[in-house]
Amino acid sequence: MLNIKNLHVKLEEEDKQILKGINLSIGAGEVHAVMGPNGSGKSTLAYVLSGRGGYEVTEGSAELQGQDILAMEPEERAAAGLFQAFQYPVEIPGVGNMTFLRTAVNAQRKARGEEEMSAGEFLKVIRAKAKDLQIDAEMLKRPVNVGFSGGEKKRNEILQMTMLEPKMCILDETDSGLDVDAMRLVSDGVNALRDAGRSFLVITHYQRLLDHIKPDVVHIIADGRVVKTGGPELALEIEHNGYADILAEVS
Repeated sequence: MLNIKNLHVKLEEEDKQILKGINLSIGAGEVHAVMGPNGSGKSTLAYVLSGRGGYEVTEGSAELQGQDILAMEPEERAAAGLFQAFQYPVEIPGVGNMTFLRTAVNAQRKARGEEEMSAGEFLKVIRAKAKDLQIDAEMLKRPVNVGFSGGEKKRNEILQMTMLEPKMCILDETDSGLDVDAMRLVSDGVNALRDAGRSFLVITHYQRLLDHIKPDVVHIIADGRVVKTGGPELALEIEHNGYADILAEVS
């Protein structure tokens, strides 16, 4: 599904190397978790894959289902099936949630050569999906994320993901700021989307999220590189012992 080879990335303004040879391969239907100390490059990886500005790829490649996503504009990556849920979802004053979602859904459908969703069909689908995430009609009418609590913003992002039905979902510390109930709701929304044709890259600091979203593979990133890969037990090891032992192994 997603293949990253020898990816090197630097900050454009500071000429500072952040990623120093990332190698990752995520198969169809797999959930991979990425963990690591602060400043190790986890969020930079997510930003570069989704096409955020301010970063320069100096070496390496990233392909989604065989397509070179690094050569695409952000909207082209989205149409190709890439979705990112942000640690801090942005507010968009003046743009209604429903309008935003219908425009996004139909823009992607059009880019893929599919028929656009009618207003009636869209309303029926979004109401059903919003109900599962405990998003009420009032939230759907409000401007995107404006006045939303942290948990509401995260649930709204999962609603976006549910409506867009991407192939590759990147969750960048989506558990940040969530209480126990909100995390369960968000996790249930993610788990409902898991299937053989959809993959996830889950970036997190904490085992508590992985208690709900069970990963197939766990990667530890340090100093811009993947330094260790293992099964779900690797996340538990980090939870109990921290990163010191693993970093000492690879130093």
